Amino acid sequence: MTGAQRVLAAIDARMGEVYWGQFERQPDGQWLESEGEAVLSPEQALARAQRLQGDWAQAGTGWQTYPELVAGAPITLHDGQMLLPQAEDMLPLALHAWRQGKACRVEQAEPTYLRNEVTWKKLPGRE
Repeated sequence: MTGAQRVLAAIDARMGEVYWGQFERQPDGQWLESEGEAVLSPEQALARAQRLQGDWAQAGTGWQTYPELVAGAPITLHDGQMLLPQAEDMLPLALHAWRQGKACRVEQAEPTYLRNEVTWKKLPGRE
C-alpha cells in the first residue's frame, strides 16, 4: 500500500452506500481501525472524513463511484493503488493475531458481515 501510514477504504456497496474503514499503521507495523468499519451513505462518510486531518491513502472502488466522499474535508488523499482487498493482505494480520494467541480452529472462525440483511425484491415469477 505504497508505504502509507493511514488508509481510508471506501468500497462501493451498491444501493447508494459504501463499505467504509479508517486504518492507521501502528509503530509495530500492525494496522488498527481508527473508527469501526461500517456501511455508510456518502453523506455519512463525508461526516466522518470531516473529523480527520492530514494525509491519507485511499483504497477501494467507492472513490470512483462517489467522488464527493471527502469533498471539503481537511485531508489530503493519495492514490493507494488498490481497488479491492486481496487475500494475501490478510496474512500479516493473521500472523500477528496468531502470535498473540488469538488463533482459533477453522470450524470456529466466523466472517464479519457489515450488512447482514439486504433489501431486495424477487423477480416476477420467482416468489
